[in-house]
Amino acid sequence: MRFIADLHIHSLYSRATSQRLHIRSLAAWSQIKGVHLLGTGDFTHPLWFRELQDTLEPAEPGFFRLKESILLDSFLPFSCIPSSECVPTRFILSTEISSIYKRHGKVRKVHSLIFVPDFASAERIKSALAAIGNLAADGRPILGLDVHDLLEIVLENAPEGFLVPTHIWTPWFSLFGSRSGFDSVEECFGDLSSHIFALETGLSSDPAMNRLVSALDRFTLISNSDCHSPEKIGREATVFDTTFDFFAMKAALQTPCDAAGHRHLAATIEFYPEEGKYHHDGHRLCDFCCDPYKSKELHGLCPICGKPLTIGVLSRVLDLADRLAPVYPPGAPDVYSLIPLQEILAELLGMGPGTKTVMSKYWQLIQQVGPELTILTETPIADLASVDFPCLAEAVYRVRQNLVHKKAGFDGVFGTIKVNL
Repeated sequence: MRFIADLHIHSLYSRATSQRLHIRSLAAWSQIKGVHLLGTGDFTHPLWFRELQDTLEPAEPGFFRLKESILLDSFLPFSCIPSSECVPTRFILSTEISSIYKRHGKVRKVHSLIFVPDFASAERIKSALAAIGNLAADGRPILGLDVHDLLEIVLENAPEGFLVPTHIWTPWFSLFGSRSGFDSVEECFGDLSSHIFALETGLSSDPAMNRLVSALDRFTLISNSDCHSPEKIGREATVFDTTFDFFAMKAALQTPCDAAGHRHLAATIEFYPEEGKYHHDGHRLCDFCCDPYKSKELHGLCPICGKPLTIGVLSRVLDLADRLAPVYPPGAPDVYSLIPLQEILAELLGMGPGTKTVMSKYWQLIQQVGPELTILTETPIADLASVDFPCLAEAVYRVRQNLVHKKAGFDGVFGTIKVNL
């Protein structure tokens, strides 16, 4: 079965997230986006864990669905989705942990995703971590726990679960981050490195950038939204082609392409990495941005105020790269680089993406054509040309063909990608 998974999201109990990130809204927006499998996020938080237990029931092995008594979010226009296009929402128990600790004389800040197939495993992990820090303070708890030891806790308490380092290049909180990371998976996880088989690339990088680094050849690269509001679901995602259950999905991450050439990992859905808010180097307070080559000329200092630049993802990738061009493994997944549909409509209408006019057109298109990711990746351009929305077909065509104008993000400022019609 071919299915789209967004495995990194948050609940309303995480800091700096929308209060609309409750279970009904998540299920609803996943249908609008065309996402089949959604991480629950935040299962370590006591209140969210209780809500998950109250609202979810087992479905396929290791996956969960909403109980029949739970209604989808009534604030969203579900009549806009053609019944033939609705996808059943399934959930996988997941959480993100922020590990902040000191190793080799340096403060390390690494974020990790944990996935488990059942509530009993989640409960055991939750209990182990509760002895280390306060899980109720944040849906993404901050723990003074070496990420190596976090992985050990996962392996001991949920042998069928797994851990994925997340947004691995982000400067401040990641495996390879310029401010607090490591130079290799092995340096970070030591004797447990063999238990790491997948890496989340993050919004500011894409597979082509990661495949410049030969040390990452053995790892499967995945993409997820890391959404802090429900409408951002699916802005990045991973497309699987395997049996629809937890264990087959895990096996697909371990072996994305089998000996017969069948791709169990079919594709990743990506931001254009320039749109990510840490792609280039820069200093937000001075509104200064530059590419890695200019940054080196400046010795990493802002030319306006003289303070250190925030060294972005592209610079960090190039620091560790040992190739001039990306090398992909046999049967590598396809890559779809997209602009979210709301942003496309906003550009065509000359309005903000959250305005009533843009959202009205958005719902109209979902009703006429189908879920957002279907529109952006599968719907024939000729079919989009027949929709009563001027220039939409040409805009989607340009996005699919990478015929876009890019302005890179830096130091926490999102970049912009335009079709320039």
